[in-house]
Amino acid sequence: MKSFEYGDREIGSTDVVFGVSNMVIGFGVLTLPRTLAAVTESSDGWMSLVLGGGVALAIGWLIAVLCGRFPKMGLQEITKAVANGATANVVTSLFACYTFLFVGYETRGLANISKLYLFDRTPEEAICLFFLFVLAYGVAGPSATLLRLNVVFLPLVLLIVVGVLAMNIPFFNVHNLKPMFVTNGIDVLKGVRGTVFSFLGFEVFLFYNALNNRPETMRKAILGGLAIPFVIYLVVFVFVIGIFGSEVTKNTLYPTAELAKQVEIPGGFFERFESIFFTIWVVTLFNTAAMAFDVTVLALKGLFPGTQRMTWVIWLCPLIYLVAMQPQSVTEIDIFGEWISYAGIVIGWGLPAILLGAAKLRGVRANGRNT
Repeated sequence: MKSFEYGDREIGSTDVVFGVSNMVIGFGVLTLPRTLAAVTESSDGWMSLVLGGGVALAIGWLIAVLCGRFPKMGLQEITKAVANGATANVVTSLFACYTFLFVGYETRGLANISKLYLFDRTPEEAICLFFLFVLAYGVAGPSATLLRLNVVFLPLVLLIVVGVLAMNIPFFNVHNLKPMFVTNGIDVLKGVRGTVFSFLGFEVFLFYNALNNRPETMRKAILGGLAIPFVIYLVVFVFVIGIFGSEVTKNTLYPTAELAKQVEIPGGFFERFESIFFTIWVVTLFNTAAMAFDVTVLALKGLFPGTQRMTWVIWLCPLIYLVAMQPQSVTEIDIFGEWISYAGIVIGWGLPAILLGAAKLRGVRANGRNT
């Protein structure tokens, strides 16, 4: 490790791998087992997960190719090189709206789950407010510094997940996974939709591409970053079904959280292990929301050159709070998240694919050069 690598405002391939993983491993891993169990039979949700993960990896490859074709350029610059300035402004505006709503959803989701498992006497409004204060503090600094937090926190998250799964091995019943291959193809495809939604978020690296000091490794970094949550989702789903069974899982709000609740430390050293689990998981949700918030600020600064970073942070915080508090129930939160996911597929995945296709057809590479 060279000291100057952390003395500038650029990121390397390690930062990309950890950042992509942390962006994807967020609120979705807590609800994905329920989503898959609701539309598939027995343990057949793993098929939906594999197919959905394959789709995410394919889109990740396309986004990585686009980033590699335009090294050291953000989404707005890439769109301007492929199309024109007006199109670039429209695409950037759409991305800013998407990530803005994404932050609102993550904030409300964190408040909801924190009230259930950590702060049962604290109003969700207060949890959202204080979480936004922390977000504002995190986003106030440089983007590269924010991304490097993933390198610190992701190993802790992976460690706690492995610990929860290991402590639940005695409760695992392989008979809960049977029978297999009993779900029809239509229901498997319905499960793919929920899986794809859980992989959204890594497209923010279209903006962070401008900070990458090793553009030649972008493809491996993004695919490697997606492989980590893919494995975690698959293992967690199998464990949840193997422990609770399909029927219990589909009727449990946060099945993954229930795994942590039933952990018992010998000797009674920790009476509520789930408190430790969620304390660390809040860090993951913070990193996910902070990167989305940061990209919103970067997009708006690109649209309005000359504006200060803190100006946007201050103005956006109350707007995010208002958006986060709109859903009045868990069902409305789920619907809110579903619509944001649809927007993410169109804006975060569809537009980059179109840009890459247009760039290849026109033979455009970095700096607008034709090939």
